[in-house]
Amino acid sequence: MVTAVVGANWGDEGKGKITDTLAAKADIVVRFQGGANAGHTIINDYGRFALHTLPSGVFYDHTTSVIGNGVALNVPVLIKELKALVEAGVPKPKLMVSERAQMVMSYHILFDEYEEERLGGRSFGSTKSGIAPFYSDKYAKIGIQVSELWDMEALREKVENICEKKNVVLRYLYDKPELTAAEVMKELKSYKEMIEPYVGDVSSFLANALKEGREILLEGQLGTMKDPDHGIYPMVTSSSTLAAYGAVGAGIPPYEIRKIVTVTKAYSSSVGAGEFVSEIFGDEAEELRRRGGDKGEYGATTGRPRRVGWYDVVASRYGCRLQGATDVAFTVTDALGYLDSIPVCVAYEIDGKRTEDFPTTALLKKAKPVYENLPGWKCDIRGIRKYEELPENCRNYIEFIEKKLGYPITMVSNGPGREDIIYRCTDR
Repeated sequence: MVTAVVGANWGDEGKGKITDTLAAKADIVVRFQGGANAGHTIINDYGRFALHTLPSGVFYDHTTSVIGNGVALNVPVLIKELKALVEAGVPKPKLMVSERAQMVMSYHILFDEYEEERLGGRSFGSTKSGIAPFYSDKYAKIGIQVSELWDMEALREKVENICEKKNVVLRYLYDKPELTAAEVMKELKSYKEMIEPYVGDVSSFLANALKEGREILLEGQLGTMKDPDHGIYPMVTSSSTLAAYGAVGAGIPPYEIRKIVTVTKAYSSSVGAGEFVSEIFGDEAEELRRRGGDKGEYGATTGRPRRVGWYDVVASRYGCRLQGATDVAFTVTDALGYLDSIPVCVAYEIDGKRTEDFPTTALLKKAKPVYENLPGWKCDIRGIRKYEELPENCRNYIEFIEKKLGYPITMVSNGPGREDIIYRCTDR
């Protein structure tokens, strides 16, 4: 069976922990989209890790970790992560990289930096990891697949064409140093040496695994609000963050995805620019940011303070619907134990009218949050392992949100560790 773990919101929902937990019963864990522009924080018996490219199932010696064709593959970052795990005492993961994956080149990162510099105050808040230039090249058909590394003669001709196009922009738009085919080829040869031991036909591998009845986990990056079609465009990422894309990015039939665990945090957070209706500011935000997550709400990739706000039912319900949620994982619930009263955004007011439907970005810019306040539970809930042992007000908060979402909350995370998970049976 195939299970997808994806985000309902802006990313940073805690997908890494949920994937790490579910990987205990998985045979294969696949990253199917995105690149090293976002990270998944994992805390387990080996320590605390921020993964950027590797799937979050790498800590189990029974799993095979797969980089799917939909991933923006930064080869040096991947190899660096592998080495860091081994140096930390983690058994070297079994890794397979799709021969159809395309590579993030150093010039993609430069173009990302140059464009943010050019835009100045109008920038997209990029992590400057080269993701937008990478996907632009992929769909302009001048990206470089891993499989092309085995025909250097043909690749050189392609690289010369790439340099010719890129140098026009470098010269006349950015006024930056131009690329040379020799340097790009040198980079590609080094990537081949690094990646060669891991490359294979992922689609065929997964097809055989499905025939054998093996358990496969698909791990997504970011969340629904960052999807380029259905998110807060243009402040989005450059690949689809939806579970439906898991079939494309891994190379499996869509009907094989039977379970979709959609992760949502007990409050809201986001790194980067874009509309965020329930955002809070000042001391109120700093207190929530300080208490959130394992070491506060700071980006696993950038270290930037995350924007924070109260739980947004409108955005989350929309996010779950677009993902096709069969199960909802509710994370970082323990962070709210200091509050007397907890606001929940249950609707938006746009031009004086109330709506519970998530609008397009142009209308979202006008939206104001409509809150309902629920009583807090005023205690530490870490260490609790049974749902019925949670404080009544905590259960009321979870069940209020579940009812508003219309999707079953089957996992409640009440701490940063792998064991800090409460499994909850619901009537469906």
